[in-house]
Amino acid sequence: MVIQCRIFTQALGGEAVLQKDPDTSSSLGSEFIKTADGGQISLDWFDNDDSVYYPDTASRPTILLLPGLTGTSRESYILHMIQQSAALGYRCVVLNNRGVSGERLLTPRTYCAANTEDLETVIDHIQSTHSAAPLLAAGVSMGGMILANYLCQKGRETSLRAAAVFSAGWDVFESTASLEKPLNRFLFNSYLTSCLQASVNRHRQILEKLFDIDHVMKAKTIREFDERFTSIMFGYATYKEYYKAASPCHKLKSVQIPVLCLNAADDVFSPGHAFPVEAAKKNPNIALLLTSHGGHIGFLEGIWPRRSTYMDRVFKQFMQTVIEQGSELENL
Repeated sequence: MVIQCRIFTQALGGEAVLQKDPDTSSSLGSEFIKTADGGQISLDWFDNDDSVYYPDTASRPTILLLPGLTGTSRESYILHMIQQSAALGYRCVVLNNRGVSGERLLTPRTYCAANTEDLETVIDHIQSTHSAAPLLAAGVSMGGMILANYLCQKGRETSLRAAAVFSAGWDVFESTASLEKPLNRFLFNSYLTSCLQASVNRHRQILEKLFDIDHVMKAKTIREFDERFTSIMFGYATYKEYYKAASPCHKLKSVQIPVLCLNAADDVFSPGHAFPVEAAKKNPNIALLLTSHGGHIGFLEGIWPRRSTYMDRVFKQFMQTVIEQGSELENL
């Protein structure tokens, strides 16, 4: 199912500039879980023990949130999804990718858009901890790509009831080409590359056992970074092999649970001509919601946008619909 609509927003620097709720931010509790390769994953929980609608912690719906490329549970868009979930009485848990949330790497491995092992580990952990609670997920930007690739791989073999994917890069080759245009390279690509390099440098002591960190630090673009670091880490012969594996657009026919995808046509990270419109039309489990404006994780509304965004409202409405009317949704 493909839904197309026009939403007029004001995008400020690509991401929403919104007020954070200090009560929500300060009520996150951290947990570290071990991985099969000896690494660790940092999870931040918002248990919502004051929930009026779901006072029984065992059956309280749980929303798993996946931030973007270098994002954590402290990003404004994540905090706002937690706020929306809290209003509905739900529990949230945020998956912080390895090494980005202040914790040290225990093994010389980070994360990438094509690898879903850490996500599978986290989903299994949540399911074993709250086996009676409905489990849903939402991923933003690269978090959405990881989530989409996971759903493509698992089909019906997942404990997730439904998922939402926001501002995902559907075709990594097209995303890279967009980011390497002169203006986008200046405004976004160089900055994000430096952020990735800073993360690598923080963990230089363990990563330099396997990688030429000095060579990685000389990368000028995300593509060069992936060529020198990410693709090698995850066993791809070239960055092109990695980008093909990381692109969800070619695998969407395998998705077997309800998934809502939101993208803006003016997103430089995910150009409109690469949206998987035809693939979404062929899979009744996928709803592709496209807006004319919204930028990357922007979707701001109004002349003076301050609080919730269009993305926040879509997130809240979809999660509530799945929890309260899930059987009807599956029968559409």
